[in-house]
Amino acid sequence: MALSGSDIIVLGRLADPYGVRGWLRLYPFGDDPMNWAEMPVWWVAKEGEPWREIGLKGLKAHGDGLVVLLDGVVDRTAAEAMKGLLVGAPRDALPSTGDDEFYWGDLVGLEVVNAADERLGKVAGLIETGANDVLRVVGEDGVERLLPFVAAVVLAVEKDAGRIRVEWGSDW
Repeated sequence: MALSGSDIIVLGRLADPYGVRGWLRLYPFGDDPMNWAEMPVWWVAKEGEPWREIGLKGLKAHGDGLVVLLDGVVDRTAAEAMKGLLVGAPRDALPSTGDDEFYWGDLVGLEVVNAADERLGKVAGLIETGANDVLRVVGEDGVERLLPFVAAVVLAVEKDAGRIRVEWGSDW
């Protein structure tokens, strides 16, 4: 079964193989990736391609990261073929978020408006920098702005209104 990108929340990306038995490093796009072990089925896809189901055989912390073992990935060669795939899950399979928590997929596409009610564009994606996440906002004129996703900049996320209010000048 395949789902379209709008049905799936992207959780992370598969990275380099780990060892020779099919394990892969996982680069998570969230704060609680160990909770994903409760989902027996994950979804994987190359960016822009249809999602497909894959069973989860193992997820564990290793060093300062995570490693994952997926059904059918039995050796390093098979793991190499999975490198770079996005990992996701249908929205209804994910744990609910707290009041001030959001899945990245919930933010992509929201309109970004500053305190002066100037439209800065729409969220095209997010970047994890280590210090904080960064909103990648693209305006109708093609101008790209990178806004830190921190309380001093993001005043409110109004998901129901499809908008994020920010403290950010249109000429910055």
